[in-house]
Amino acid sequence: MFALLGPNGSGKTTTINMLCCLLKPTRGTARVMGFDINREARSVKTVIGVSPQETTLSDHLSSLENLELIAKLRGVPPDKARKWSAALVEIMGLGERRKDQVRKFSGGMKRRLSIAMALIADPAIIFLDEPTLGLDPQARRALWEYIASFKGEKTILLTTHYMEEADFLSDNIAVMDSGKIAAMGSSLDLKTLSMDKHTIIINAWNMTLKALDDIRAKYPEVKVNGNSLSISGKMLDFKETTDFVHSTGAIIRSAYFKEPSLEDAYLKITGKELAD
Repeated sequence: MFALLGPNGSGKTTTINMLCCLLKPTRGTARVMGFDINREARSVKTVIGVSPQETTLSDHLSSLENLELIAKLRGVPPDKARKWSAALVEIMGLGERRKDQVRKFSGGMKRRLSIAMALIADPAIIFLDEPTLGLDPQARRALWEYIASFKGEKTILLTTHYMEEADFLSDNIAVMDSGKIAAMGSSLDLKTLSMDKHTIIINAWNMTLKALDDIRAKYPEVKVNGNSLSISGKMLDFKETTDFVHSTGAIIRSAYFKEPSLEDAYLKITGKELAD
């Protein structure tokens, strides 16, 4: 599972369109399963499946009929098409609605059907372009589980601008910025790039104004939110820091190192917020 992470306009969909032979590169080329996207587009299309950003479903057909139609277009033998369509409808959690017209489906159900259509010809590589765009959090999380179930069986290239989605699903991530790959690696690799300082979160009682003044005098970056104290610095020692806070008279309830997030890494790599 490989993710292209970046804001709208960073080049994710353009990259997908070139790899799927829907858009000719202005220069250069790429190979998909050994096939050149400029010279062997027909061969490329036989080994890929695509779930585009905008779902391309026939609203007046059922989920089974949509799948069997795409299977026929992809050259899947009729017997296999019927068998695989029935199996995919069940796998994607659409079994109870298999005969309903797609126009009656929710956004999440349509996304699941779109992914099933990408799988119907048993491709080696699946391209998922913003598969959870516009879904509510519950539907998005449910779709993540379905996508994750194919890991280890297929090569999946996912584009997203959701940090949590890339972090949850991907084995490797490329951060795109203005049409270029700014950094690439596992989620942990990218998070490590942002660790130019450590942050300790301390939840404490009895933090007087004098105690806060003493803490701010010792540490370069201190933030207070109610009973929560955030202390940041380049070479923070956990025991030394908590002992010092305790020495000011504060009663510590809990303390932990804050791990860097993928968003921290993105800000470090690109120097800007990730926005739609």
